[in-house]
Amino acid sequence: MIPQNVKDILANGENVGLLQTLSMIFFLIFFLGIVIWVFSRSKKHYEEEANAPLEDDIDDRNL
Repeated sequence: MIPQNVKDILANGENVGLLQTLSMIFFLIFFLGIVIWVFSRSKKHYEEEANAPLEDDIDDRNL
């Protein structure tokens, strides 16, 4: 029988539990990496980015 979709492949595989565990571990590592990266940035960086729309640019005045 040829599987029709990914659900059939994952439902009938031998190492389905292992693949699910590895994908969860990779997701958690990626998510925690993003969280650590965000919190490791300085507050000054975020303050500059937050105030960017309020600053007057020279290019905007020439339009």
